[in-house]
Amino acid sequence: MAQTVLPGGADHAFSPAEIVVEVKALACEMPKNLGLPFSRLSRGDIAREAVRRGIVASISGSTVWRWLSEDAIRPWCYRSWIFPRDPHFEQKAGAVLDLYQGIWEGKPLGDGDYVLCTDEKTSIQARRRLAPTANPQPGRPGRVEHEYERMGALAYSVAWDVHRARVFGLCQPTTGIEPFRRLVDQVMAQEPYRTARRVFWVADNGSSHRGQTSIRRLCQWHSNAILVHTPVHASWLNQAEIYFSVVQRKVLTPNDIEDLEQLESRLYAFQNHYESVAAPFEWRFTRLELSKLMAKLTDAGEPLARAA
Repeated sequence: MAQTVLPGGADHAFSPAEIVVEVKALACEMPKNLGLPFSRLSRGDIAREAVRRGIVASISGSTVWRWLSEDAIRPWCYRSWIFPRDPHFEQKAGAVLDLYQGIWEGKPLGDGDYVLCTDEKTSIQARRRLAPTANPQPGRPGRVEHEYERMGALAYSVAWDVHRARVFGLCQPTTGIEPFRRLVDQVMAQEPYRTARRVFWVADNGSSHRGQTSIRRLCQWHSNAILVHTPVHASWLNQAEIYFSVVQRKVLTPNDIEDLEQLESRLYAFQNHYESVAAPFEWRFTRLELSKLMAKLTDAGEPLARAA
């Protein structure tokens, strides 16, 4: 392609569409594939590389920014990602998504069926700040002392009723099979779960409830309880994680807590408050969206041969 010389930098109004497309394609490349010693590209990097490759004779970083903004391309941004590794990922994820929609093994749930999501938030620290936290003032945010004294840590286990927006929590020194059983017993001793036909417990593959053994063990504890595992590396399917994200924002940030007693008191107080105002989460990701996602990842050439 012939070079396009645009004094003062390229301008979208006068640049051939092919040049815009090539610059956008360049921005979507991995730097290592371009032979560049970067992990991410800035708009200046893209502009210099476009000139070096002869796409344009001159272009400014601001022009690159304007062109990329049209398609919301941000090569300097990234997020962590774990590709599905469970050989039965779609099957396991689909079973969980069905429960959220009120379906189990292709049949609607009945009035005597309940769905709970459970998880543990481990090692929550109580951090006593070395100077008092200052209230916000006009034109100045609140101030939290950076240095703190560690006053211990605890684990917070919860069970979230998906369709009834009820939350049950238990603060304990650590996690494990017995701490998990204490939470289960606390929930299952109450109505309507005690006399329910079936109570589905959606859980991840943590050590407290891992594998087929944990499924049998839960049934031995309570004959009407059914453990349903999410696939490995799929915590985003567990609605208990949404509640934990609320707790993190509303209770633990900033972390300015005197001791474990105060930490436990705050967690329980917030739990009671949240249940009084909460509604079921508007979960819109269904089996259909899951199938589309898996197909999209496969079409993109990602390593899903073991997962689909």
